[in-house]
Amino acid sequence: MDHNLTLITTVAAGFGIALVFGFIAERLKIPALVGYLLAGILIGPATPGYVADVNIASQLAEIGVMLLMFGVGLHFSLNDLLAVKRIAIPGAIVQMTLATLLGMLVTWWWGWSWQSGLIFGLTLSVASTVVLLKALESQGVLDSLKGRIAIGWLVVEDLATVLVLVLLPPLAGILNGSPDVSEQARPLWLTISLTMLQVIAFIAIMLVVGRRVLPWLLWQVSKTGSRELFTLSVIATAIGVAVGAAELFSVSFALGAFFAGMVMRESEFSHRAAQESLPLRDAFSVLFFVSVGMLFDPSILLTEPFHVLGVVFIIVAGKTLAAFALVIAFRYPLNTALTVAASLAQIGEFSFILGGLGVTLGLIPAQGMSLVLAGALISIAINPFLFAMILPFQKWLLSKSSYARKLEQRQDPNAELPMSTERKYLQEQVVLVGYGRVGRRIAQALTDAAIPYVVVEERREMVDSLRKQGLIAISGDAAEPVVLIQAHIREAAMLVIATADLMDVQKMTETARTLNPGIEIILYTHSEDEMNMLRDNNAGMVFFAEGELAKGMTTHILKRYDATRTIHA
Repeated sequence: MDHNLTLITTVAAGFGIALVFGFIAERLKIPALVGYLLAGILIGPATPGYVADVNIASQLAEIGVMLLMFGVGLHFSLNDLLAVKRIAIPGAIVQMTLATLLGMLVTWWWGWSWQSGLIFGLTLSVASTVVLLKALESQGVLDSLKGRIAIGWLVVEDLATVLVLVLLPPLAGILNGSPDVSEQARPLWLTISLTMLQVIAFIAIMLVVGRRVLPWLLWQVSKTGSRELFTLSVIATAIGVAVGAAELFSVSFALGAFFAGMVMRESEFSHRAAQESLPLRDAFSVLFFVSVGMLFDPSILLTEPFHVLGVVFIIVAGKTLAAFALVIAFRYPLNTALTVAASLAQIGEFSFILGGLGVTLGLIPAQGMSLVLAGALISIAINPFLFAMILPFQKWLLSKSSYARKLEQRQDPNAELPMSTERKYLQEQVVLVGYGRVGRRIAQALTDAAIPYVVVEERREMVDSLRKQGLIAISGDAAEPVVLIQAHIREAAMLVIATADLMDVQKMTETARTLNPGIEIILYTHSEDEMNMLRDNNAGMVFFAEGELAKGMTTHILKRYDATRTIHA
């Protein structure tokens, strides 16, 4: 076959066989990604028959990771990342340390050196961004507090892994016991300092320059009215910034694309950008799973079954229990702890990169890479089932354990309004759910108009900040009736939902109308189909996220408040 057709045949085989196996998996009530992994094994070099080009498949999968991380950035602002820093930073560091120690312990049992165990443990400590996002999207919790915690946690893991990838080559000689003269010429502290300066320089440029240039670029392209140019500008930005970050600052493709999306979020068209890139993200994420399957040699399951079980135990059990305990220790709800724990119970792209570098530098044996791939394949296949078990396991745990019920019932100090709250915030007030980009603008307009309002926000750090500013706010998930009751929804004139999680919105509106049948409800969504469904269900005044969303909602709220207040009275 003509060598020039390798790309075409790899893409055709990857998509075609993934479609067949994914369809079969779905019909068997198994997640489609399991079918994608099996498709990769079938066209990989470890099985007979057609063998696709592994290098090309890996590069195509890398594009998928870039686009997916770009999409995450479009939904995840720097404020969101800072809001979960108190749990994401220490949680990620402690969990990675525990997973690495478990890896070292297991490899010591196998007779490996401590250096090999260290690198092997690190490969098992970092979860897959692709798998995490797919799982959170399928559960509809990507924009929730638990989703933000999981993503923030993984961003910290990625940053730590990038630092390891940069430091590993100069440290390889020391770890192998034979440092080179050239490496001795550059002290370790200097290498670390230069690495940190590169990362800081990239982030600073993106936050200072990129935050102004990228939204402006998106606005200029949108004014042309060309959908093709708009889509092209989104894809070119995601991939261009990712490649530039890797070439100029030694930052990974994934993190470069993530920050590109995060700064482009400042544009009013960020949600449209996310929708335009969604088909390509889905397509290339399929190739990611196929490429993972292609790297897997099934014979390892027969030759080293106990080694494989040890790796899977660390990934699925060790990391899960560590994450669960850490989230509980930070006084978050049981469901949040279970969701974050399930999110991290797998490994992926960074593990492959780190493991491959370790083999190249002679720090881990070739067998180690096969075990990493086996652990990745099995943990990725198991991960959707872990998410499916969250609610049943939570119910069972609450029914069997008094301690679990105690954890579920413990109160956050910010979950109630202070006793000194003025009467105007308890009657005929506006209950504002969410204090993100849209919520902040609405809150400012309500403040300027001297309209009393109560903010309901999941992020505890944000509630602390709002209370220090003298605003009335409570922390909690507004989908829970007790939270809206604490916001005095029974006496409120209006409920404004500045979050677009459809499942939570439906719960909020049902609770609000049950407690206050005459309340006026205003909300928004990013999907036209969801908008029509919400309007058909009489959910309230629904705004579609396009153009000057916050301005349109604010104008309507200010216009309707006095009328609503009169009717309510």
